[in-house]
Amino acid sequence: MLAVFINVATVLIGSTIGLIFGSRIKENYTQGIMMAIALCTFVIGVQSAIQTSNILIVMVCLVIGTVIGVWLKLDDRMNGASDRIKERLKGTKLGKGPFAEAFMTTTMLFCVGTMTVIGSIEAGLNHHYDILIAKSIMDLMSSLIFAAALGAGVLLSAVSVLVIQGGIALLASVAAPILTTEVVTEMSAVGGTLFIGMAINLMGISHKHIKIGDMLPAIFLPILYFPLAAWIGGLF
Repeated sequence: MLAVFINVATVLIGSTIGLIFGSRIKENYTQGIMMAIALCTFVIGVQSAIQTSNILIVMVCLVIGTVIGVWLKLDDRMNGASDRIKERLKGTKLGKGPFAEAFMTTTMLFCVGTMTVIGSIEAGLNHHYDILIAKSIMDLMSSLIFAAALGAGVLLSAVSVLVIQGGIALLASVAAPILTTEVVTEMSAVGGTLFIGMAINLMGISHKHIKIGDMLPAIFLPILYFPLAAWIGGLF
């Protein structure tokens, strides 16, 4: 768990520095940085999405995951919670910026991907921290840039890092057999597709906001897809 706490600390430190210096950056620069971040998010999404070995897996997981998310009203609930937090911070420097967008984007960035899953399993099972330490350095710089451009919502993503990475590390002995290379690859591919959606939202190029929150369950469905596909295949 030591490496998880280090990762949480780097996100908090990077976010804090970004918030302090972000308020000193003029609006035209902030808008430019926002577009640059959106483009980087798009590239990260494409890199992850094209790793899939079968686009059908991504499609099935996204469709079923979205149905679950819409039924649970995840996006509305997450935005509602973010709005309440932002309202309490109203009038302070922390209350500025697109809170929910910042939280969602950085949570996905810090918590979805091969380094997160494999690094957490290695930390939990073998006490090897190299992967998470490397990820922590990357997250330090990312959180600084995102916080400067998007605001305090980035700080909240540290909680996501603690819960998700910490949970995988604590349950590593149980999770390791389930989170095979195939599963992790497809989880990253689904997450990458959602990254592309977030980039579109950040750039504002679509007149209709994509409800990424409703699609979040899709990330975890590759865990169920492979055993179900094998079982159905066995029937025929």
